[in-house]
Amino acid sequence: MSKGPGLFSDIGKKAKDLLTKDYISEQKVSVSTVTESGLAFTTSTANKGGYSSGDVATQYIYKKTSAELKVDTESNFSVTLTAPSVVPSSVLITTLKYPNYESSKLEFQHFHPHAALSAAIGVNKAPPLDVSLTLGTPTFVLGAEGSYDTSSGRVSKYNAGISVVKPDSCSSIILADKGDTIKASYIHFFDQVKKTAAVGEITRKLSTNENTFTVGGSCAVDPLLLVKMKLNNHGSLGVVLQHEVIPKSLVTLSSEFDTKALEKIPRFGVSFALKP
Repeated sequence: MSKGPGLFSDIGKKAKDLLTKDYISEQKVSVSTVTESGLAFTTSTANKGGYSSGDVATQYIYKKTSAELKVDTESNFSVTLTAPSVVPSSVLITTLKYPNYESSKLEFQHFHPHAALSAAIGVNKAPPLDVSLTLGTPTFVLGAEGSYDTSSGRVSKYNAGISVVKPDSCSSIILADKGDTIKASYIHFFDQVKKTAAVGEITRKLSTNENTFTVGGSCAVDPLLLVKMKLNNHGSLGVVLQHEVIPKSLVTLSSEFDTKALEKIPRFGVSFALKP
């Protein structure tokens, strides 16, 4: 476990990742290489719905400082610089984007044994301000986050959450969408490497009285093969097969279909990630 409560974005993240990560509906190939100097290159291509895209990313890490450059086929350009701040136990993250420069931002993160703070501000003329704070320990966390729109002078978002973390489980409750949505989740791990697990999540939207309940899990069939499944009360069923063909290189097959409308065409996805 970490030495502090972690950021607000970490609340419920383990359950969310198990229910969403690797459930893809595109065809994607990515190849990564690393030079002797430590410079990493990653090339990715994807095809979804007949539309193809690609990007090239480079990353260099020196001690606690990292720099990442990414360019895609739509001529989008981004640079991310991460470096220790002059404030102890803090990190400064600078993200610059072009031509979508309005998405550029400057973020400050501070970590304390009993608290974590994150503050981000855009670099445009009317920059949004995002702030999150968590209090607690690695096993019990209380947190809140909010966004302030400087152009209108209004608070555009505020959420709150609580999380209880144990070595083999994690439970969380998040109040989101300005208090309109309540999301509760629980995940339990059955092995030390945390590849075999079960998860449950319930989401209630108060304004519409709509409930969504999702259960899922993952099972390590052997050290190289992982199977994941999820099903919600609306009949959406998803399955993932992931095989490590060579060390660190994965082939992922994914499919999702509506069990209440079997005449609909299922969504399929495949991914191949080659890493050194």
